[in-house]
Amino acid sequence: MPWPEPVTLTGPHARLEPLSHDHRDGLIEAVRDGELWKLWYTSVPSPDGMAKEIDRRLSLQAAGSMLPFTVVDADGRIAGMTTYMNVDAVHRRVEIGSTWYAKWVQRSALNTQSKLLLLGHAFEPLSCIAVEFRTHFFNQQSRRAIERLGAKQDGILRSHQVAPNGTLRDTVVYSITAAEWPTVRAHLTYQLTDKVR
Repeated sequence: MPWPEPVTLTGPHARLEPLSHDHRDGLIEAVRDGELWKLWYTSVPSPDGMAKEIDRRLSLQAAGSMLPFTVVDADGRIAGMTTYMNVDAVHRRVEIGSTWYAKWVQRSALNTQSKLLLLGHAFEPLSCIAVEFRTHFFNQQSRRAIERLGAKQDGILRSHQVAPNGTLRDTVVYSITAAEWPTVRAHLTYQLTDKVR
């Protein structure tokens, strides 16, 4: 039996559904909002590359190293993608990453809700000991968002990867541990309440 298994996670501001090819057209519409694939410091599929990206994520799921989701907003509109990746079933660890959202939902309650759902599932039914987040050193928006969750910076992997444009990526690594989860959960729940006032 795979760990973790595909599951739908639902909250008032977002629903995370197991990724499928049926989501392709909605994902293409979402990625066009803000032309996200043009950001040099992150890897977001282009409209033309969406089917290939879905194939890539589903093949990693079949190999047991990823659990990909399609993110749906409160109105039922497909808004982006996120995943559990670098799945380590032996040590009960996952990374939350390969996340992107349409511009129309950025800085809304959707991201906070999505992270609350993913973290809650990781720490509660999956009994993870830690959840990681990784991002490009120059992706300041992503770094601020990860820090707002309550994740702590573990360090920077220097010259960690070669980007598609040939530059070297320094990767900033963050994590939340199981012991920190109750406080982080309270913080995220408060943030959601505050955002909808």
